Amino acid sequence: MDHAVKLPTTNIEKPLISTRALTVCFVGLALLLVFSLALFLGSDWIGRALTSDRRSESTTPRAITIGLDHLRIEDNAIRFQRQRQDGALARVDLALTWPEMRGYSQADRLRFDDISQSNDLIFLQISQSTMSRDMSGRIEPIYKQLFEGTPQPGPFGLTGHRFRAGSGYDGEILYTAPRPGRPDFAIRCLSPDQAGLQQDGPAVDTCQRDLNAGHDLSVLYRFSRQKLADWRQIDTAVEAFVASRLTVSSE
Repeated sequence: MDHAVKLPTTNIEKPLISTRALTVCFVGLALLLVFSLALFLGSDWIGRALTSDRRSESTTPRAITIGLDHLRIEDNAIRFQRQRQDGALARVDLALTWPEMRGYSQADRLRFDDISQSNDLIFLQISQSTMSRDMSGRIEPIYKQLFEGTPQPGPFGLTGHRFRAGSGYDGEILYTAPRPGRPDFAIRCLSPDQAGLQQDGPAVDTCQRDLNAGHDLSVLYRFSRQKLADWRQIDTAVEAFVASRLTVSSE
């Protein structure tokens, strides 16, 4: 009687993940680690490179026309690259150091790029005027009708006027001060509880004022509430800066 010969069975278990797959996985993780480290170490350089592409250190003036007015403004004072050109513009935006009133330079790089130092900047927007009255001229006919409560003594020789709820200026205070021979000074600021002065960083652009210049220009400027003590000097400096850049044909 023949007996079937039983061959010995092999019970070799195959690994769930092959050696080749493990190798590929480890190589991939190593590359990811290297990339992450390079990104971490290079992030500051990349940030500077991207920022420097937006900035200009050139002091070459641009011949800009806004409405009836002609200005010559240094390239490095103009915030946006698309506005750094000669010719007609609807508006031009500027960023200037305070108190020097100058544009971007490598020496002042951190004042432009580091948020903790941005309180040392003043931002201007020059455009064709859409109203006949600037902020000082709007106190009596417009703002006064929107006040709530009695005026309160404000900081730095200013008087504070709060707006009623629903006026369109919720959370803001209008500060005024008399000026001999001129309309009262006026500036709108976020109220201290809205300005974020006690929160996680400096407050930027929390005060703003507009004034008329040239034939038909409106100059809106903004700065941190932390610089409100300099309101007289800032207003004088902004007026002088714009006046000095209007060309003869605008006078």
